[in-house]
Amino acid sequence: MTETPGLPPDDIVVAALRAGDEAMFAALLDSWARGMLWLARSHVSTNDSAEEVVQDTWLAVIRGIDGFEGRSSVKTWVYRILVNTARKRGMRENRTVPWSSAFAGGEKPFPDGSRLQGADDPLPGFWKDIPALWPTPEGEVLAAEVREQITTALAGLPPRQRAVITLRDVEGCTSEEVCEILDVSAANQRVLLHRARVVVRGRLEEYFETVRRSA
Repeated sequence: MTETPGLPPDDIVVAALRAGDEAMFAALLDSWARGMLWLARSHVSTNDSAEEVVQDTWLAVIRGIDGFEGRSSVKTWVYRILVNTARKRGMRENRTVPWSSAFAGGEKPFPDGSRLQGADDPLPGFWKDIPALWPTPEGEVLAAEVREQITTALAGLPPRQRAVITLRDVEGCTSEEVCEILDVSAANQRVLLHRARVVVRGRLEEYFETVRRSA
């Protein structure tokens, strides 16, 4: 399992948490807070609910750290607790259905599906051709606008797609970690990720085209 860049190895993290090291706890919050909120929001109805899920998750982590067995990375373990907590709260809010049947056949359509390989192709859900590189943003204002476009695109994704792309592209989790955290198959994870990336990419392409026309 991978370790989080900027944080010490898992054995040191676990030892510090078990010792009640507030500095280590703060470091984990700084590193994972945004991704945890995004992931929680995929299952619950409001931002406030997502924040409460994150708080409940950290309480569970503190209470359960002595029982951590190291079968996965600390990050995977924490995110798995988060997902379970968020699902339970989402069910109570009547906003979700069990993960195994959620959105079965009902994912929102994504832009320009002709650019992806179909179900009968060797790699369904992947791009047929490697896309050209996105333009590189120049200047803080443009970069901030690009981040806003990405945030908006992520917010509009179906929950399962948003969860997968948040873990992979925002949090830097491996595909194996995502499958473990979300309890999805490798094939399902790949399709969800690529569909989500197409949506985000499409929004950015539209944005950059608007910028070019107005330049």
